[in-house]
Amino acid sequence: MNNLIRVVLAGPRGKMGTEALQLIERTEHFQFVAAVDYKLGGESIQKINPQIKDKAKIYETLEECINHESFDVLVDLTTPEIGKKHAFLALKNGIRPVIGTTGFTKEELNELKDLASSKELGCIIAPNFAIGAILMMKFSAMAAKYFKDIEIIELHHDQKLDAPSGTALKTVQMIEESREYKRQGHPNEVETETGARGADMNGMRVHSVRLPGLVAHQQVMFGGDGQLLTIRHDSMNRASFMSGVKVAVEEVMNLSELVYGLENIMD
Repeated sequence: MNNLIRVVLAGPRGKMGTEALQLIERTEHFQFVAAVDYKLGGESIQKINPQIKDKAKIYETLEECINHESFDVLVDLTTPEIGKKHAFLALKNGIRPVIGTTGFTKEELNELKDLASSKELGCIIAPNFAIGAILMMKFSAMAAKYFKDIEIIELHHDQKLDAPSGTALKTVQMIEESREYKRQGHPNEVETETGARGADMNGMRVHSVRLPGLVAHQQVMFGGDGQLLTIRHDSMNRASFMSGVKVAVEEVMNLSELVYGLENIMD
């Protein structure tokens, strides 16, 4: 790919952000334009990573960055609330967002979809950037055609803000396309402690684990007569997400609509 893609990164101080900085720096056809960070507005990016060659500026807000810089893609690795705001703001200003935060409602996704289509701009929202996690979701949707009893256990670090995770919600959505509703377990089952059976999503049960030491993990368990199938993916560090970030930044330039989930741009 020869066309240069000018990138702004929101959330450069986080663990994902620091990995994304290195990705942008080492990718020849990416140009790092600026960063957005509410704590470090006015500083140079070297404040975060002294090894970055370009002396790009950090802006306190995305509005300020848009007013002073010209760029093609916003990569947002902030929080759900900020990520939502940035997605709308980017599209309204002719910038293609790649959003790595989760927590969007169906209504918000529909609003963004309409906005992206009206602007004829690509927008990618990825609950998970790890290629292995995308394959885990695809394989789970395939298995759901044959195994109707399903439980999802997603495990993340204890600083994660949303539960269930965006990956778990996306997995449920993909499975629903293959599986009709089924109420699992004994018909007279009773929770003696509220929440013991996890969230009930279309008859499936989804359990969220939050512990220090975890990064991002999910297993989908399928039960059948005399057999059990488990599909699991583990991200050991944030570097596992960078191949997906690279693909998203490249592909968003070729889109004129919103895409929710990297599986939709992977063959």
